[in-house]
Order: sequence, then structure tokens, then C-alpha cells
Amino acid sequence: MSLFKIQNLTYYYPDRERPALKNINLHVEEGELLLIVGGSGSGKSTLARVLAGLIPDFYGGKIGGRVFFEGRELSEDGRRALSTQAGIVFQDPEKQLVMTAVEAEIAFGLENLGLPQQEMFRRVAEVMSFLNLSPLKNEFTANLSGGQKQKVALASVLVMQPRVLILDEPTSQLDPAAADEFFYLIERLNKEMGYTVVLIEQRLERCFHLADRLVVMERGEILREGPVGEVARWEVENALPFLPPVARFFAFLHAPFIPLTVKEGRRELKKFLPVSPARPPDAGRRASENNNPGPFPLLTMPKGQVKQERAVVEIKNVWFTYPNGREALKGINCRVEKGEFVVIMGENAAGKTTLLKQIVGLLKPGRGSVVVMEKDTRTVSLAELARDVGYLAQNPDDHLFQDTVEKELLFTLNNLSLADDGVIDAVLDKLSIVQHRDANPRDLSSGERQRVALAAVLVARPQLLVLDEPTRGIDYRLKKELGAFLKELAEEGLTVMVVTHDVEFAAEYAGRVIMMFDGMLVCDGPKDRVLGTSMFYAPQMARLFKDFAGGVLTVKEGLAKIRSNGDAKKCLSVNADC
Repeated sequence: MSLFKIQNLTYYYPDRERPALKNINLHVEEGELLLIVGGSGSGKSTLARVLAGLIPDFYGGKIGGRVFFEGRELSEDGRRALSTQAGIVFQDPEKQLVMTAVEAEIAFGLENLGLPQQEMFRRVAEVMSFLNLSPLKNEFTANLSGGQKQKVALASVLVMQPRVLILDEPTSQLDPAAADEFFYLIERLNKEMGYTVVLIEQRLERCFHLADRLVVMERGEILREGPVGEVARWEVENALPFLPPVARFFAFLHAPFIPLTVKEGRRELKKFLPVSPARPPDAGRRASENNNPGPFPLLTMPKGQVKQERAVVEIKNVWFTYPNGREALKGINCRVEKGEFVVIMGENAAGKTTLLKQIVGLLKPGRGSVVVMEKDTRTVSLAELARDVGYLAQNPDDHLFQDTVEKELLFTLNNLSLADDGVIDAVLDKLSIVQHRDANPRDLSSGERQRVALAAVLVARPQLLVLDEPTRGIDYRLKKELGAFLKELAEEGLTVMVVTHDVEFAAEYAGRVIMMFDGMLVCDGPKDRVLGTSMFYAPQMARLFKDFAGGVLTVKEGLAKIRSNGDAKKCLSVNADC
């Protein structure tokens, strides 16, 4: 008997003409890890809400079809009882946190169940230790970083000891190392502790290999479901992008076997390419410096030379301490030139968002200076900076407060006394949200809200675009469109600075990568040098081609290496055993 069984399910949100789910037939087996992928607005989160018993009681709307749990059809009472059996971690952790202190937040659900105090204490202690949250137990939840909030939300669900764990993009705010740690935890919960896991995720390179089955959704329907390797090949044949780089690479090559991990991929690649002789650790770095010097000459300019043009951003010895005493920035020195596409990466709470807020003038340096477009942020007003600097904060909801998408964009133009000379139509079309022009932004999916907030920034035609986690909650297709769009803007002379945890996005589109740790800038250079030699921040293709070929960060670059190797081409065209 399946744990969940869904038959002919159709669901409409209130006041929506198009169904969010259409004729869904699906089963979830006890103990399996089911991975659901699809575009933004494809119905993934809605399906998760159905499995968690939240639809239609909490969200309203019209529902048809049948949902069974352990063979019993879920009525209104059954859906309420399901709340103790199925725990859900939402896309946005802030919507899930209700208490002011971390320990109180984790214990909140247990208090509602009326558990004995000793049992509550035991469960909370176990979960906090498991997730390494003990040092934060007395912290104010509003002061936590996005990644820390995500962990607290997970802890508040795990402490209830549900049978089914439903995760809606749980690593969207975690840095690569923390995301790896998180998925190791999920793997343990699934394989060693018997949890049934339903996972919705966009960063597939981290979790694709963990899945027992893969479900592909589009426009509220299930397009395909089945074993991961089988569905991966089908996706490539049907030009669908919901695949991690290694699987996509071998599927494009029509390889007989589709590897799901770097380990499997390297085993296959050995059949096609010889392993290169070991090189000195700094050989790749020196070659990269010679071939692509990047921004470093600007930082170490020979004596006697004077740069003619001022940098778009110039940061000199910036220190910053928050009122609670936390030192967030420590002696930052950096300059960014016109037309650069710079990605800033680093662990959660490394100071990335604080640095962006210094650049846009929301925070002022304690020591040092930040000069943007030849304006010192300590002396210029936010309104004056806003004419040249577009800023998109980590949470897109902070930008959305009008009744329609079009009014959001008009508000930006009116606030800056700018005219709409067709820019609204152009931006809506470019970001693929023209169909939502008259929709209320708060009714859209997380990825759609992200694009609306970005559109509200872009209509002002800023010269410097500063984005904090713009890929959060958007799918591979939209991520590709966004990356190509930002790259095009940079080529036209607009300067782009992006904070992201998305290594694959940085590898594909950035020109330069800055790494931060504990409030300090620890690495700055061309992406091939920074990402290609990194341990936790290396993209999948760099890990795949390590010791086989240098300079490979993306699927496109990997395919080019194969095309340039005649033996590999011949081998692939025959079979995988040569």
C-alpha cells in the first residue's frame, strides 16, 4: 500500500481561472525520497501543500479528485490529523517562524501538543545538536541570517517527529557547504531513520543522486515520473532543463549510462579522456593569471601609472560593526569597474549582504569609505544614490506593496520622476512576466515575485545593479534567461554585482568572483581561478573534469573538450566500453 495516493486531483486557488493542479495522479511510497522538479509556477509548492493537508482548508479554493493517506481518503478531519504525520518546511522560512527566540521557536509545536516538559526538552536538545543550532538557542530569530532561519524552520518540523518530511526548496538560502551538510542530513533521515521525504528543489546538483524517483511538472500537470536516470534522458530528448550539469552533460553525449554523481561521472569520463599528469598546486592559478588577469592589476597598479577613469565602486579599508557588537566587515578593499559582472560568494553570515548595503547606502562605514559613481555614501542621500543604483534585497516581498505588477513598476518610475517610454513593456517581456501585468504580486509564486521585484528595479535603468540572491526560488530555465539578461546588460556597460550561493549560476555567467569569510575578502579574481580551484565552491563540471582537462566550469565547455578530442568522439559514437 502506498503511503500517499492521489487520484485525478484538480485544484483552483480562490479567484483563479487557471487550475494550479490539473488531473494529478501520483503515489508516494513508504520510505522513498521523491524529488519534484519543474518551472516556477508549475504547481510544485501547491502539490506539497496538498500532501501536508493544507489544501483546501488553509488556502481555500476549489478541489476535485481524491487524496489517500495509508489507504484512507482524507476528509477535513483527516487533513487536520495529517499535521502530526507530515511536516512541511516552506520556501520562505520567515513565514514559518512565530517566536522571538530560537529555542522557543523549536519548542513551539511541542507546546501546542501538550507534551511533558522533560520530553520537550529531550527532543529540542536532540534536534538542536543534530543541526548544530545549540550556539544560537537564545538568539533573536529576526537577527538570524537567511540560512540560519532555514535551519530553525527545519528543526521546528523535525522536533515533531513526523513520518513524512516535505521540503519546499529548503537550501535556497544556504551556502554550498551548508547545503551539502543539509542534504547529508536529509540522506541520513531517509536512509538510516526511515523518513519518507518529498523534496522540491532547484539546485539539483546537490540532491539529484539522492532521489528514488523523479517527478517533472509543468503548468500544474505531471509530465513524467519514474526512475531518475530514465527521466533524465527523457528530459534531454524533450529539451527540458531540469537536470544537474553532470547528468545533462552525459545525456547530451547520448552516453549509454547517465551518471547521477561526480564519482560516477568521472568513472565514465575515464573511458573517453586520459587523466593529465599531476601538476603543481599553483600551476592552474599561474596559467589563469597569465591568460585572464581580471581585476587584479587594478588593485596592484605599477607605480607611476594613473588610472584615467574612476571605478563605479571603490571601497577602501571599510570596517562595520552592528549595534549588538558583531563585527560584520573587517578592512574590506575592493573596486569594481564599469561593465563588470561580479558575483560575491561565501558562507552564511560572512558579511555579503552587509557589504551590499554599504554599496547602496543603507549602511554607512564605521571606518573607511565607499564611493559609488564618484559619490561618497557617507555624505550623499539615499534618494540621490537611487537614481544610479538599483538594489534588489534578499526578500523580494520587501519590494512589493502595490495592487498589481504594473503599479509596482510605475511606482518606481514615479518615485524617481522618470517617464514610461516603453520601458515597462520591455522589462516585463524580458523577464517573462508580461502575463502577470494585472495580477497582485503577492498572489504569485516565489520565483515570479522575485522577477517582479527585479523588474521594479530595472525600469529605472540604473548604471549599477546590486542583487542579493536573485536566483532564489527560480527554476533552471528562468535562471538561464536571467543570467543571459544580466550578462547582456554588463556587455552594454551596466555594472552588475550579485550575491548568490548558486555556484552553477556564477560559473555560467559571472566574469569575476569575490569570496568572503568572517567579514573579510579572502579571494578575488576571474571565475575560472576562484571556482575552478575551490573545494566546496567548485561547480559540478569542474569536479568532473579535474585532472582530465583544465578550464571547464560549464556543460558547454565540457562538450567543447569532448568535441576537440577525436578519440573521445569516436568512443562515444560506438559504445561506453571502449
